[in-house]
Amino acid sequence: MLTINDLKNGDFVVIDGAPYQILSVKHLHIGRGGSSVQTRIKNLKTGQVFERNYKPSDSFGEADLEKVKVRFIYGHRGEHWFMEPGKPQSRFALNEEMIGGAKDFLKKDLEVVALKWNGQIIAIELPIKVDYVVAEAPPAVRGDTAQGGTKQVELETGYKVLTPLFIETGDTIRVNTETGEYMERVSKA
Repeated sequence: MLTINDLKNGDFVVIDGAPYQILSVKHLHIGRGGSSVQTRIKNLKTGQVFERNYKPSDSFGEADLEKVKVRFIYGHRGEHWFMEPGKPQSRFALNEEMIGGAKDFLKKDLEVVALKWNGQIIAIELPIKVDYVVAEAPPAVRGDTAQGGTKQVELETGYKVLTPLFIETGDTIRVNTETGEYMERVSKA
């Protein structure tokens, strides 16, 4: 069992019989009163994210999750298909609610980690940094620095991200999948 002092960002716990991931933990001390912990948690079955406060008397069971490497094949009509590398017969689909915001970053043959709980796949984890080809980028206009020298480009997945003005269509850029932000240009078109 974990106490509130044991909780760290990224931990997997069981709350009310369901698996959750701790997204953030903040310890609160209010005057002479007792301490508490403010958490931001994500239900791995439903994808819901919410904030909840816990007292020192609260305890949590550790979620026994199995991690399996899988490869994204394709998405169609709200279903996203995956398979274990080298095992084409082990295909499975996850719906958009189970994947959540990760759908914006899935591209063909991207290797991700599937989280299994009680033998059932309930969620996926993306790599933190992924390289994408810029599908569409507006031309950089000289002197256009009203937005701080950035422009919005569209990636091969359809996701839009702010980049510096020098990024062009066909460039390969690295994106942080946790924040959805541009990190660097990997190669020029």
